[in-house]
Amino acid sequence: MSTTTASAGATPAAATGFQPANLILTTIGLSLASFMQVLDLTIANVSLPTIAGNLGGSGDQATWVITSFAVSNAIALPLTGFMTRRFGERRLFIWATALFSLASLLCGLSHSIGMLVGARSLQGFVAGPMYPITQALMISVYPPHRRGLAIAVLSMVTVVAPIAGPILGGWITDNYSWEWIFLINVPIGFFCSFVVGAQLRGRPERLEKPRMDYVGLATLIIGVGALQIVLDLGNDADWFQSTRIIVLSSVAAVALAVFLIWELTDHDPIVDLKLFRHRNFATGTIAMVLAYAAFFSLSLLIPVWLQRNLGYTPIWAGFATAPLGVIPILLTPFIGKYAMRFDLRLIASAAFVVMAFTSFARAGFNTEVDFHTVAMVQLWQGLGVALFFMPVLTILLSDLAPHEIAAGSGLTTFVRTLGASFSASLTTWGWGLRSTIHHAELTSHISAYDPAALETVEALGRGDLQRGAMVLDGLIEQQAVQLGFNDIFHLLGIIFLLVIAFIWLAKPPFGVKPGAAPPGH
Repeated sequence: MSTTTASAGATPAAATGFQPANLILTTIGLSLASFMQVLDLTIANVSLPTIAGNLGGSGDQATWVITSFAVSNAIALPLTGFMTRRFGERRLFIWATALFSLASLLCGLSHSIGMLVGARSLQGFVAGPMYPITQALMISVYPPHRRGLAIAVLSMVTVVAPIAGPILGGWITDNYSWEWIFLINVPIGFFCSFVVGAQLRGRPERLEKPRMDYVGLATLIIGVGALQIVLDLGNDADWFQSTRIIVLSSVAAVALAVFLIWELTDHDPIVDLKLFRHRNFATGTIAMVLAYAAFFSLSLLIPVWLQRNLGYTPIWAGFATAPLGVIPILLTPFIGKYAMRFDLRLIASAAFVVMAFTSFARAGFNTEVDFHTVAMVQLWQGLGVALFFMPVLTILLSDLAPHEIAAGSGLTTFVRTLGASFSASLTTWGWGLRSTIHHAELTSHISAYDPAALETVEALGRGDLQRGAMVLDGLIEQQAVQLGFNDIFHLLGIIFLLVIAFIWLAKPPFGVKPGAAPPGH
Protein backbone atom coordinates (compact mmCIF):
# COMPACT_ATOMS: atom_id res chain seq x y z
CA MET A 1 0.00 0.00 0.00
CA SER A 2 1.33 3.45 -0.90
CA THR A 3 0.58 6.48 1.21
CA THR A 4 0.99 9.95 -0.16
CA THR A 5 3.28 12.12 1.98
CA ALA A 6 3.83 15.09 -0.26
CA SER A 7 3.52 18.54 1.16
CA ALA A 8 0.36 20.45 0.63
CA GLY A 9 -0.14 21.22 -2.97
CA ALA A 10 2.60 18.85 -4.07
CA THR A 11 0.51 17.34 -6.77
CA PRO A 12 1.00 17.18 -10.51
CA ALA A 13 -1.46 19.97 -11.05
CA ALA A 14 0.27 22.18 -8.55
CA ALA A 15 3.53 21.81 -10.36
CA THR A 16 2.09 23.26 -13.55
CA GLY A 17 4.02 26.30 -14.74
CA PHE A 18 7.08 25.82 -12.49
CA GLN A 19 10.13 27.44 -14.03
CA PRO A 20 13.71 27.39 -12.73
CA ALA A 21 15.43 30.71 -12.06
CA ASN A 22 17.69 30.16 -15.09
CA LEU A 23 16.47 27.72 -17.74
CA ILE A 24 19.74 27.74 -19.72
CA LEU A 25 21.84 26.98 -16.62
CA THR A 26 19.43 24.20 -15.63
CA THR A 27 19.64 22.71 -19.13
CA ILE A 28 23.45 22.79 -19.01
CA GLY A 29 23.49 21.07 -15.62
CA LEU A 30 21.05 18.34 -16.67
CA SER A 31 22.64 17.75 -20.08
CA LEU A 32 26.17 17.69 -18.69
CA ALA A 33 25.19 15.13 -16.05
CA SER A 34 23.55 12.93 -18.68
CA PHE A 35 26.55 13.30 -21.00
CA MET A 36 28.93 12.30 -18.19
CA GLN A 37 26.88 9.24 -17.29
CA VAL A 38 26.44 7.98 -20.88
CA LEU A 39 30.11 8.72 -21.63
CA ASP A 40 31.19 6.36 -18.86
CA LEU A 41 29.54 3.44 -20.66
CA THR A 42 32.34 3.48 -23.27
CA ILE A 43 35.20 5.69 -22.04
CA ALA A 44 37.03 2.85 -20.24
CA ASN A 45 36.84 0.36 -23.13
CA VAL A 46 40.03 1.39 -24.94
CA SER A 47 41.95 1.72 -21.65
CA LEU A 48 41.38 -1.85 -20.39
CA PRO A 49 44.83 -3.19 -21.42
CA THR A 50 46.56 -0.26 -19.69
CA ILE A 51 44.40 -0.62 -16.57
CA ALA A 52 45.09 -4.37 -16.37
CA GLY A 53 48.83 -3.80 -16.76
CA ASN A 54 49.04 -1.04 -14.15
CA LEU A 55 46.95 -2.88 -11.57
CA GLY A 56 48.49 -6.29 -12.18
CA GLY A 57 45.31 -7.89 -13.45
CA SER A 58 44.58 -10.23 -16.32
CA GLY A 59 42.58 -9.39 -19.43
CA ASP A 60 39.57 -11.34 -18.10
CA GLN A 61 39.73 -9.47 -14.79
CA ALA A 62 39.92 -6.14 -16.60
CA THR A 63 36.74 -7.04 -18.52
CA TRP A 64 34.88 -6.93 -15.22
CA VAL A 65 35.60 -3.19 -15.11
CA ILE A 66 33.00 -2.95 -17.90
CA THR A 67 30.77 -5.84 -16.84
CA SER A 68 30.38 -4.70 -13.21
CA PHE A 69 29.16 -1.28 -14.37
CA ALA A 70 26.73 -2.81 -16.88
CA VAL A 71 25.24 -5.31 -14.39
CA SER A 72 24.70 -2.73 -11.64
CA ASN A 73 23.34 -0.20 -14.11
CA ALA A 74 20.88 -2.72 -15.58
CA ILE A 75 19.59 -3.60 -12.09
CA ALA A 76 19.14 0.03 -11.02
CA LEU A 77 17.38 1.28 -14.16
CA PRO A 78 13.96 -0.32 -13.60
CA LEU A 79 14.03 0.82 -9.95
CA THR A 80 13.86 4.45 -11.08
CA GLY A 81 10.09 4.65 -10.73
CA PHE A 82 10.15 3.28 -7.17
CA MET A 83 12.95 5.62 -6.07
CA THR A 84 11.23 8.59 -7.70
CA ARG A 85 8.02 7.92 -5.79
CA ARG A 86 9.95 7.54 -2.55
CA PHE A 87 12.47 10.39 -2.73
CA GLY A 88 11.27 12.75 -5.47
CA GLU A 89 12.96 13.57 -8.78
CA ARG A 90 15.01 16.56 -7.63
CA ARG A 91 16.42 14.83 -4.57
CA LEU A 92 17.11 11.60 -6.47
CA PHE A 93 19.00 13.50 -9.17
CA ILE A 94 21.11 15.39 -6.61
CA TRP A 95 22.11 12.30 -4.67
CA ALA A 96 22.61 10.04 -7.70
CA THR A 97 24.86 12.60 -9.40
CA ALA A 98 26.83 13.33 -6.22
CA LEU A 99 27.31 9.61 -5.50
CA PHE A 100 28.36 9.10 -9.13
CA SER A 101 31.09 11.68 -8.58
CA LEU A 102 32.16 9.97 -5.35
CA ALA A 103 32.24 6.56 -7.07
CA SER A 104 34.31 8.08 -9.89
CA LEU A 105 36.78 9.36 -7.30
CA LEU A 106 37.05 5.86 -5.81
CA CYS A 107 37.64 4.46 -9.32
CA GLY A 108 40.48 6.91 -9.89
CA LEU A 109 42.05 6.12 -6.51
CA SER A 110 41.82 2.33 -6.96
CA HIS A 111 45.04 0.43 -6.38
CA SER A 112 43.79 -3.04 -7.32
CA ILE A 113 41.44 -4.61 -9.85
CA GLY A 114 39.13 -5.70 -7.03
CA MET A 115 38.78 -2.17 -5.68
CA LEU A 116 38.19 -0.78 -9.17
CA VAL A 117 35.49 -3.37 -9.93
CA GLY A 118 33.76 -2.57 -6.62
CA ALA A 119 33.87 1.17 -7.32
CA ARG A 120 32.56 0.62 -10.86
CA SER A 121 29.68 -1.44 -9.44
CA LEU A 122 28.70 1.47 -7.20
CA GLN A 123 29.14 3.88 -10.10
CA GLY A 124 26.91 1.78 -12.36
CA PHE A 125 24.15 1.46 -9.74
CA VAL A 126 23.89 5.18 -8.93
CA ALA A 127 24.13 5.96 -12.67
CA GLY A 128 20.98 3.90 -13.30
CA PRO A 129 18.40 6.57 -12.40
CA MET A 130 20.41 9.50 -13.81
CA TYR A 131 19.28 9.41 -17.45
CA PRO A 132 15.56 8.71 -16.80
CA ILE A 133 15.42 11.35 -14.07
CA THR A 134 17.31 13.83 -16.24
CA GLN A 135 14.80 13.22 -19.02
CA ALA A 136 11.82 13.70 -16.69
CA LEU A 137 13.28 16.89 -15.19
CA MET A 138 14.25 18.28 -18.58
CA ILE A 139 10.71 17.81 -19.90
CA SER A 140 9.17 19.30 -16.76
CA VAL A 141 11.12 22.59 -16.78
CA TYR A 142 10.29 23.37 -20.42
CA PRO A 143 6.84 24.69 -21.38
CA PRO A 144 4.66 22.22 -23.33
CA HIS A 145 5.28 23.83 -26.72
CA ARG A 146 9.07 23.42 -26.25
CA ARG A 147 8.98 19.86 -24.99
CA GLY A 148 10.39 18.58 -28.30
CA LEU A 149 13.51 20.74 -27.86
CA ALA A 150 14.14 19.26 -24.41
CA ILE A 151 13.93 15.71 -25.75
CA ALA A 152 16.06 16.60 -28.79
CA VAL A 153 18.86 17.95 -26.57
CA LEU A 154 18.96 14.73 -24.55
CA SER A 155 18.80 12.68 -27.75
CA MET A 156 21.89 14.46 -29.02
CA VAL A 157 23.68 13.62 -25.76
CA THR A 158 22.70 9.97 -26.14
CA VAL A 159 24.29 9.88 -29.60
CA VAL A 160 27.42 11.98 -29.10
CA ALA A 161 28.58 10.66 -25.71
CA PRO A 162 29.19 7.00 -26.74
CA ILE A 163 31.13 8.23 -29.80
CA ALA A 164 33.24 10.63 -27.76
CA GLY A 165 33.95 8.00 -25.08
CA PRO A 166 36.58 5.86 -26.85
CA ILE A 167 38.26 8.90 -28.43
CA LEU A 168 38.46 10.82 -25.15
CA GLY A 169 39.42 7.70 -23.19
CA GLY A 170 42.24 6.86 -25.58
CA TRP A 171 43.53 10.45 -25.62
CA ILE A 172 43.51 10.77 -21.82
CA THR A 173 45.20 7.38 -21.35
CA ASP A 174 47.88 8.12 -23.95
CA ASN A 175 48.67 11.66 -22.77
CA TYR A 176 48.01 11.50 -19.02
CA SER A 177 47.00 8.35 -17.12
CA TRP A 178 43.98 6.06 -17.03
CA GLU A 179 42.90 7.36 -13.60
CA TRP A 180 41.84 10.66 -15.18
CA ILE A 181 39.10 9.03 -17.27
CA PHE A 182 37.31 8.66 -13.92
CA LEU A 183 38.65 11.64 -11.96
CA ILE A 184 37.42 14.08 -14.63
CA ASN A 185 33.86 13.23 -13.50
CA VAL A 186 34.36 14.53 -9.96
CA PRO A 187 34.19 18.31 -10.50
CA ILE A 188 31.64 17.95 -13.31
CA GLY A 189 29.31 15.78 -11.24
CA PHE A 190 29.37 18.00 -8.16
CA PHE A 191 28.84 21.07 -10.36
CA CYS A 192 25.75 19.49 -11.97
CA SER A 193 24.39 18.34 -8.61
CA PHE A 194 24.77 21.81 -7.08
CA VAL A 195 23.43 23.75 -10.07
CA VAL A 196 20.35 21.59 -10.68
CA GLY A 197 19.61 21.37 -6.95
CA ALA A 198 19.73 25.15 -6.60
CA GLN A 199 17.74 25.86 -9.75
CA LEU A 200 14.95 23.40 -8.91
CA ARG A 201 14.62 24.36 -5.24
CA GLY A 202 10.95 24.72 -4.39
CA ARG A 203 9.79 22.54 -7.28
CA PRO A 204 6.58 20.75 -6.17
CA GLU A 205 6.74 16.95 -6.34
CA ARG A 206 4.43 14.04 -5.68
CA LEU A 207 5.97 11.85 -2.97
CA GLU A 208 4.78 8.50 -1.64
CA LYS A 209 5.95 5.82 0.76
CA PRO A 210 5.63 2.65 -1.34
CA ARG A 211 6.28 -0.59 0.48
CA MET A 212 9.42 -2.47 -0.50
CA ASP A 213 8.70 -5.30 -2.93
CA TYR A 214 11.40 -7.69 -1.72
CA VAL A 215 10.41 -10.58 -4.01
CA GLY A 216 10.48 -8.31 -7.07
CA LEU A 217 13.81 -6.77 -6.02
CA ALA A 218 15.48 -10.13 -5.33
CA THR A 219 14.32 -11.76 -8.58
CA LEU A 220 15.28 -8.62 -10.52
CA ILE A 221 18.83 -8.62 -9.11
CA ILE A 222 19.33 -12.35 -9.66
CA GLY A 223 17.71 -12.47 -13.10
CA VAL A 224 19.25 -9.35 -14.60
CA GLY A 225 22.64 -9.98 -13.00
CA ALA A 226 22.83 -13.54 -14.35
CA LEU A 227 21.55 -12.49 -17.79
CA GLN A 228 24.05 -9.63 -18.10
CA ILE A 229 26.93 -11.94 -17.19
CA VAL A 230 25.75 -14.46 -19.81
CA LEU A 231 25.65 -11.73 -22.45
CA ASP A 232 29.09 -10.41 -21.52
CA LEU A 233 30.84 -13.78 -21.29
CA GLY A 234 28.86 -15.84 -23.81
CA ASN A 235 31.09 -15.30 -26.84
CA ASP A 236 34.33 -16.05 -25.00
CA ALA A 237 32.81 -19.11 -23.30
CA ASP A 238 31.41 -20.51 -26.58
CA TRP A 239 27.85 -20.01 -25.35
CA PHE A 240 25.96 -23.18 -24.48
CA GLN A 241 29.03 -25.35 -24.85
CA SER A 242 29.95 -23.97 -21.42
CA THR A 243 28.40 -25.41 -18.24
CA ARG A 244 28.71 -22.01 -16.57
CA ILE A 245 26.70 -20.32 -19.32
CA ILE A 246 24.02 -23.03 -19.17
CA VAL A 247 23.66 -22.67 -15.38
CA LEU A 248 23.58 -18.85 -15.51
CA SER A 249 21.06 -18.89 -18.36
CA SER A 250 18.78 -21.25 -16.42
CA VAL A 251 19.01 -19.06 -13.31
CA ALA A 252 18.25 -15.94 -15.37
CA ALA A 253 15.26 -17.58 -17.11
CA VAL A 254 13.68 -18.81 -13.87
CA ALA A 255 14.32 -15.60 -11.94
CA LEU A 256 13.00 -13.34 -14.70
CA ALA A 257 9.91 -15.54 -15.20
CA VAL A 258 9.11 -15.27 -11.48
CA PHE A 259 9.84 -11.53 -11.64
CA LEU A 260 7.41 -10.96 -14.53
CA ILE A 261 4.61 -12.98 -12.94
CA TRP A 262 5.08 -11.35 -9.55
CA GLU A 263 5.27 -7.80 -10.85
CA LEU A 264 2.19 -8.19 -13.02
CA THR A 265 0.11 -9.55 -10.13
CA ASP A 266 1.50 -7.63 -7.14
CA HIS A 267 -0.56 -4.70 -5.84
CA ASP A 268 2.43 -2.36 -5.48
CA PRO A 269 5.26 -3.68 -7.71
CA ILE A 270 8.76 -2.25 -7.59
CA VAL A 271 8.72 -2.10 -11.42
CA ASP A 272 5.42 -1.04 -12.97
CA LEU A 273 5.13 -3.34 -15.98
CA LYS A 274 1.50 -2.25 -16.34
CA LEU A 275 2.83 0.83 -18.14
CA PHE A 276 2.81 -1.36 -21.24
CA ARG A 277 -1.00 -1.10 -21.21
CA HIS A 278 -0.49 2.26 -22.93
CA ARG A 279 -0.50 1.69 -26.68
CA ASN A 280 2.02 4.34 -27.66
CA PHE A 281 4.36 3.42 -24.81
CA ALA A 282 4.31 -0.25 -25.81
CA THR A 283 4.75 0.23 -29.57
CA GLY A 284 7.22 3.10 -29.14
CA THR A 285 9.32 1.08 -26.70
CA ILE A 286 9.45 -1.90 -29.09
CA ALA A 287 10.55 0.42 -31.91
CA MET A 288 13.13 2.09 -29.66
CA VAL A 289 14.58 -1.22 -28.45
CA LEU A 290 14.88 -2.75 -31.93
CA ALA A 291 16.27 0.38 -33.57
CA TYR A 292 18.66 1.18 -30.74
CA ALA A 293 19.88 -2.42 -30.65
CA ALA A 294 20.69 -2.24 -34.37
CA PHE A 295 22.29 1.20 -33.94
CA PHE A 296 24.36 -0.05 -30.97
CA SER A 297 25.55 -3.05 -32.97
CA LEU A 298 26.79 -1.01 -35.90
CA SER A 299 28.44 1.47 -33.51
CA LEU A 300 30.23 -1.46 -31.87
CA LEU A 301 31.25 -3.32 -35.03
CA ILE A 302 32.58 -0.44 -37.13
CA PRO A 303 35.53 0.54 -34.88
CA VAL A 304 36.46 -3.13 -34.45
CA TRP A 305 36.30 -3.70 -38.21
CA LEU A 306 38.39 -0.61 -38.93
CA GLN A 307 41.14 -1.80 -36.59
CA ARG A 308 40.94 -5.52 -37.30
CA ASN A 309 40.47 -5.49 -41.06
CA LEU A 310 41.78 -2.14 -42.27
CA GLY A 311 44.61 -1.66 -39.77
CA TYR A 312 43.40 1.62 -38.23
CA THR A 313 44.75 2.71 -34.85
CA PRO A 314 42.16 3.30 -32.08
CA ILE A 315 42.43 7.08 -32.45
CA TRP A 316 42.00 6.99 -36.26
CA ALA A 317 39.10 4.57 -35.90
CA GLY A 318 37.56 7.16 -33.61
CA PHE A 319 38.12 9.92 -36.15
CA ALA A 320 36.52 7.80 -38.90
CA THR A 321 33.38 7.20 -36.81
CA ALA A 322 33.15 10.70 -35.29
CA PRO A 323 31.27 12.35 -38.23
CA LEU A 324 28.19 10.49 -36.99
CA GLY A 325 27.69 13.22 -34.41
CA VAL A 326 27.98 16.24 -36.73
CA ILE A 327 24.46 16.39 -38.18
CA PRO A 328 22.69 15.60 -34.87
CA ILE A 329 24.49 18.54 -33.24
CA LEU A 330 23.53 20.90 -36.10
CA LEU A 331 19.92 19.74 -36.47
CA THR A 332 18.93 19.33 -32.82
CA PRO A 333 17.61 22.89 -32.31
CA PHE A 334 15.55 22.73 -35.50
CA ILE A 335 14.14 19.28 -34.80
CA GLY A 336 13.19 20.33 -31.30
CA LYS A 337 11.48 23.48 -32.59
CA TYR A 338 9.68 22.25 -35.69
CA ALA A 339 9.22 18.45 -35.40
CA MET A 340 5.89 18.71 -33.58
CA ARG A 341 4.41 20.46 -36.63
CA PHE A 342 4.61 17.17 -38.53
CA ASP A 343 3.45 13.62 -37.98
CA LEU A 344 6.25 12.19 -35.82
CA ARG A 345 5.71 8.78 -37.41
CA LEU A 346 6.81 10.23 -40.76
CA ILE A 347 9.97 11.72 -39.24
CA ALA A 348 10.84 8.45 -37.48
CA SER A 349 10.18 6.48 -40.67
CA ALA A 350 12.52 8.80 -42.59
CA ALA A 351 15.15 8.20 -39.91
CA PHE A 352 14.92 4.43 -40.28
CA VAL A 353 15.08 4.65 -44.09
CA VAL A 354 18.32 6.64 -43.81
CA MET A 355 19.72 4.19 -41.22
CA ALA A 356 18.82 1.28 -43.50
CA PHE A 357 20.38 3.00 -46.54
CA THR A 358 23.70 3.56 -44.74
CA SER A 359 23.69 -0.03 -43.46
CA PHE A 360 23.18 -1.35 -46.99
CA ALA A 361 25.98 0.96 -48.16
CA ARG A 362 28.34 -0.64 -45.63
CA ALA A 363 27.18 -4.07 -46.81
CA GLY A 364 28.91 -3.19 -50.10
CA PHE A 365 32.26 -2.24 -48.53
CA ASN A 366 35.47 -4.13 -49.34
CA THR A 367 38.96 -4.18 -47.86
CA GLU A 368 40.04 -1.34 -50.18
CA VAL A 369 37.48 1.18 -48.91
CA ASP A 370 39.12 4.51 -48.04
CA PHE A 371 38.82 6.79 -45.01
CA HIS A 372 36.71 9.36 -46.86
CA THR A 373 34.05 6.82 -47.85
CA VAL A 374 33.79 5.42 -44.32
CA ALA A 375 33.52 8.90 -42.83
CA MET A 376 30.92 10.07 -45.37
CA VAL A 377 28.64 7.10 -44.67
CA GLN A 378 28.98 7.88 -40.97
CA LEU A 379 28.08 11.49 -41.69
CA TRP A 380 24.91 10.53 -43.58
CA GLN A 381 23.95 8.06 -40.88
CA GLY A 382 24.01 11.04 -38.53
CA LEU A 383 20.97 12.38 -40.39
CA GLY A 384 19.07 9.24 -39.48
CA VAL A 385 20.22 9.44 -35.88
CA ALA A 386 19.18 13.10 -35.67
CA LEU A 387 15.66 12.19 -36.82
CA PHE A 388 15.42 9.02 -34.73
CA PHE A 389 15.56 9.64 -30.99
CA MET A 390 13.39 12.69 -30.44
CA PRO A 391 10.30 11.47 -32.40
CA VAL A 392 10.41 7.95 -30.96
CA LEU A 393 10.92 9.19 -27.38
CA THR A 394 8.08 11.66 -27.80
CA ILE A 395 5.78 8.97 -29.17
CA LEU A 396 6.44 6.46 -26.39
CA LEU A 397 6.02 9.07 -23.63
CA SER A 398 2.94 10.67 -25.21
CA ASP A 399 0.21 8.61 -23.55
CA LEU A 400 1.77 8.32 -20.08
CA ALA A 401 0.30 10.28 -17.18
CA PRO A 402 2.63 13.07 -15.98
CA HIS A 403 3.66 11.19 -12.80
CA GLU A 404 4.49 8.08 -14.90
CA ILE A 405 7.16 9.78 -17.04
CA ALA A 406 10.15 8.93 -14.82
CA ALA A 407 9.06 5.31 -14.34
CA GLY A 408 8.33 4.93 -18.06
CA SER A 409 11.66 6.45 -19.04
CA GLY A 410 13.50 4.17 -16.62
CA LEU A 411 11.67 1.08 -17.88
CA THR A 412 12.31 1.99 -21.52
CA THR A 413 15.99 2.68 -20.84
CA PHE A 414 16.24 -0.66 -19.02
CA VAL A 415 14.83 -2.77 -21.87
CA ARG A 416 16.79 -0.66 -24.38
CA THR A 417 20.00 -1.42 -22.46
CA LEU A 418 19.22 -5.14 -22.35
CA GLY A 419 18.37 -5.06 -26.06
CA ALA A 420 21.72 -3.44 -26.80
CA SER A 421 23.53 -6.11 -24.76
CA PHE A 422 21.70 -8.89 -26.60
CA SER A 423 22.43 -7.26 -29.93
CA ALA A 424 26.12 -6.72 -29.17
CA SER A 425 26.60 -10.36 -28.23
CA LEU A 426 24.50 -11.77 -31.08
CA THR A 427 26.04 -9.60 -33.82
CA THR A 428 29.58 -10.34 -32.60
CA TRP A 429 28.75 -14.05 -32.60
CA GLY A 430 27.03 -13.78 -35.99
CA TRP A 431 29.98 -11.94 -37.50
CA GLY A 432 32.33 -14.67 -36.35
CA LEU A 433 30.02 -17.42 -37.60
CA ARG A 434 29.52 -15.84 -41.04
CA SER A 435 33.28 -15.22 -41.31
CA THR A 436 33.96 -18.90 -40.61
CA ILE A 437 31.41 -19.98 -43.23
CA HIS A 438 32.87 -17.62 -45.84
CA HIS A 439 36.40 -18.82 -45.02
CA ALA A 440 35.34 -22.40 -45.68
CA GLU A 441 33.62 -21.42 -48.94
CA LEU A 442 36.64 -19.47 -50.20
CA THR A 443 39.14 -22.21 -49.40
CA SER A 444 36.93 -24.82 -51.06
CA HIS A 445 37.76 -23.22 -54.42
CA ILE A 446 41.51 -23.73 -53.95
CA SER A 447 42.95 -27.10 -54.92
CA ALA A 448 46.39 -28.36 -53.99
CA TYR A 449 46.45 -30.05 -57.40
CA ASP A 450 45.86 -26.85 -59.35
CA PRO A 451 49.15 -25.71 -60.94
CA ALA A 452 47.99 -22.10 -61.06
CA ALA A 453 47.14 -22.20 -57.36
CA LEU A 454 50.50 -23.72 -56.47
CA GLU A 455 52.26 -21.08 -58.53
CA THR A 456 50.36 -18.32 -56.72
CA VAL A 457 51.17 -19.79 -53.30
CA GLU A 458 54.83 -20.09 -54.20
CA ALA A 459 54.90 -16.47 -55.40
CA LEU A 460 53.28 -15.27 -52.18
CA GLY A 461 55.93 -17.12 -50.16
CA ARG A 462 58.76 -16.00 -52.44
CA GLY A 463 59.61 -19.58 -53.21
CA ASP A 464 58.60 -21.01 -49.83
CA LEU A 465 55.35 -22.97 -50.19
CA GLN A 466 54.71 -23.16 -46.44
CA ARG A 467 55.12 -19.44 -45.93
CA GLY A 468 53.05 -18.77 -49.06
CA ALA A 469 50.23 -20.93 -47.66
CA MET A 470 50.25 -18.90 -44.46
CA VAL A 471 50.11 -15.62 -46.41
CA LEU A 472 47.26 -16.93 -48.56
CA ASP A 473 45.32 -18.07 -45.52
CA GLY A 474 45.72 -14.61 -44.01
CA LEU A 475 44.35 -13.01 -47.18
CA ILE A 476 41.43 -15.43 -47.25
CA GLU A 477 40.71 -14.72 -43.58
CA GLN A 478 40.68 -10.98 -44.25
CA GLN A 479 38.21 -11.41 -47.11
CA ALA A 480 36.07 -13.81 -45.07
CA VAL A 481 35.86 -11.33 -42.20
CA GLN A 482 34.89 -8.59 -44.66
CA LEU A 483 32.15 -10.74 -46.18
CA GLY A 484 30.86 -11.61 -42.71
CA PHE A 485 30.81 -7.89 -41.89
CA ASN A 486 28.80 -7.22 -45.06
CA ASP A 487 26.27 -9.92 -44.14
CA ILE A 488 25.66 -8.43 -40.69
CA PHE A 489 25.10 -4.94 -42.10
CA HIS A 490 22.69 -6.26 -44.71
CA LEU A 491 20.68 -7.79 -41.86
CA LEU A 492 20.83 -4.55 -39.82
CA GLY A 493 19.47 -2.64 -42.81
CA ILE A 494 16.49 -5.00 -42.99
CA ILE A 495 15.85 -4.58 -39.25
CA PHE A 496 15.72 -0.78 -39.57
CA LEU A 497 13.08 -1.11 -42.30
CA LEU A 498 11.02 -3.54 -40.21
CA VAL A 499 10.95 -1.12 -37.27
CA ILE A 500 8.88 1.29 -39.36
CA ALA A 501 5.88 -1.04 -38.99
CA PHE A 502 5.89 -0.67 -35.19
CA ILE A 503 6.06 3.13 -35.38
CA TRP A 504 2.85 3.21 -37.42
CA LEU A 505 1.01 1.21 -34.75
CA ALA A 506 1.25 4.28 -32.49
CA LYS A 507 -1.79 6.55 -32.39
CA PRO A 508 -1.67 10.37 -32.41
CA PRO A 509 -1.81 12.92 -30.86
CA PHE A 510 1.76 12.83 -29.55
CA GLY A 511 1.85 16.13 -27.67
CA VAL A 512 1.06 17.00 -24.07
CA LYS A 513 -2.52 16.15 -23.14
CA PRO A 514 -4.86 19.13 -22.92
CA GLY A 515 -4.93 20.48 -19.39
CA ALA A 516 -2.18 18.19 -18.19
CA ALA A 517 0.76 19.32 -16.18
CA PRO A 518 4.15 19.34 -17.83
CA PRO A 519 5.41 15.75 -17.60
CA GLY A 520 7.83 14.82 -14.89
CA HIS A 521 5.85 15.71 -11.76
